[in-house]
Amino acid sequence: MTSFDVIRFLRKKYGIRKMGHAGTLDPLATGLLIVGVEAGTKKLKKFLKMPKVYEAGVLLGKKTSTGDAEGEVMEEKEITEIDETKVRKAVSSLKGELLLEVPVYSAVKVSGTPLYRLARTQGFRNIKPPKRKMEVVWIKYQGNRKQGKGYIVHLTMKVSSGTYVRSLAEELGKRLKVPASLQRLRRLKIGPFDVKQAEKIPTAV
Repeated sequence: MTSFDVIRFLRKKYGIRKMGHAGTLDPLATGLLIVGVEAGTKKLKKFLKMPKVYEAGVLLGKKTSTGDAEGEVMEEKEITEIDETKVRKAVSSLKGELLLEVPVYSAVKVSGTPLYRLARTQGFRNIKPPKRKMEVVWIKYQGNRKQGKGYIVHLTMKVSSGTYVRSLAEELGKRLKVPASLQRLRRLKIGPFDVKQAEKIPTAV
């Protein structure tokens, strides 16, 4: 389900056309989405700048074109075991302000055109994405598990607006000298709003 699928479902449910959302979730991501209704759509901009809390699963051993499980595999390496001390250290080192490339498949614009559109028309291999300042306010290592030829590292983190968790996943891999991509993402909080307060909707519409 995309973020727009949520809007479409709510429009039909409540019979209200004027709706919008603050902060798009990738199709594979789950969690909190703030929706503005009628006059509330004018307030959505303030929510875009709020920090966010995520749960993430980073797959060590595979890098993809999109930075997540949807993309084409770019690099793969079998990992038979991981050094947990090194993983903890690498995770901790992500805290603070970072200058990272945004994902090629993102809505960031270059010369007025979204990157994802350039990637589709010119080929993602021909695109050099720009770098952006991203900030990790705090990040916690929550363990790991073996999956296939790699390992999933479980994390929770609070990040600034404009931070791409896909970029953080790839950066974690670079610091561990292995290919990496985002396998799972769930948004828990946006500013003071918690997913526990949210209305649940069907997972398929």
